[in-house]
Amino acid sequence: MGDIRIIAYPDDKFVNRAGAGSILADNLRQFSDRNPVILGIPRGGVIVAIEVALGLNAELDIVLSHKLSAPDNPELAIGAVCESQEVAVDKQLAIATGADQVYIQKEKERQLKEIYRRSRIYRQILPKIDLRERTVIVIDDGVATSATMQAALMSVDHEKPGKVIAAFPVGAKESLVRLAGYTDGVLCLKAPEYFVAVGQFYSDFPQVTDKEVVRELTRYNKTSGINQ
Repeated sequence: MGDIRIIAYPDDKFVNRAGAGSILADNLRQFSDRNPVILGIPRGGVIVAIEVALGLNAELDIVLSHKLSAPDNPELAIGAVCESQEVAVDKQLAIATGADQVYIQKEKERQLKEIYRRSRIYRQILPKIDLRERTVIVIDDGVATSATMQAALMSVDHEKPGKVIAAFPVGAKESLVRLAGYTDGVLCLKAPEYFVAVGQFYSDFPQVTDKEVVRELTRYNKTSGINQ
């Protein structure tokens, strides 16, 4: 289980995702000399990840994975399916929730459709990076139930990275403990006692569209020059 590091950033709200990303980058500088790959979780997490990648002068990629939801409980992840069609399943949780192989296969096919849709859009701009033996920092704009981040981490683990860190501006305390079991470390700027939704900790927290993600990925490529 990885270490959990909470920065205890002041109670003021983050201005927006980009602003939160800049602050997060400042607290991840110890990884800048390890040639890290920064992975953003679409959609909002990509905006945060771009600022981290630019701040660390690091390569950027996205995590095209989706959680496999438990039967009758879409918020609970029993596993994840990734861009390469690999499936990671928590076998004990699958059994406990009644997710048999037939259900898992159907859920995999359902989630792959959305992955392929996004892949067609995003991979025109950002080709896949090989994560083997790399230091990987997985970024989202916040963590509530931890299901989305958990799915991303399970997916990344199948690519055999050298070290995996989960980092985000704000998260529910109980979620940090769960995520530590999937990483070499968790870094969170703030983990407040009163947590309802990620958006409550941002002054500006609009829904992010695919078009905006494409625009921001293009900006990263032009600004950094790394992925060109």
